[in-house]
Amino acid sequence: MSDQITIRPLDAGDEAEWRRLWTGYLQFYEASVPEEVYATTFARLLSDEHPNQNGLLALRGDHPVGLVHYIYHPHNWKIEDVCYLQDLFADPAARGMGVGRKLIEAVYEAADRDGRPSVYWMTQDFNATARTLYDRIGTLTPFIKYSR
Repeated sequence: MSDQITIRPLDAGDEAEWRRLWTGYLQFYEASVPEEVYATTFARLLSDEHPNQNGLLALRGDHPVGLVHYIYHPHNWKIEDVCYLQDLFADPAARGMGVGRKLIEAVYEAADRDGRPSVYWMTQDFNATARTLYDRIGTLTPFIKYSR
């Protein structure tokens, strides 16, 4: 298998591997979602009716080893929409190969191409490995997230 990592949009034939990767992401954060959310999210990521929800796969050779989901949305402080990089995951067997960086850079490219140059994301403070990458490819902000 080639060590070359390529990035491409999700397609309908990717559902099983997408589920495997997204499940790994959710498990890392000790989370789960019901089957209805899996089905709905995958359908939205592929649907022309939801052009603001997007998904990309990272492949090593022809084997999926990572995923990213990103969402465009309006922002009250900007004219153009912004891009929220919601989920980013690299298969543990492919870590250290540049999968995360390539996925983030692909989101940056898509956001620039689509006129949404502001990209942001969140991670948990304990995610030290990912934060090492994020500190090199993004800017840490002082904002703290609250939730209901």
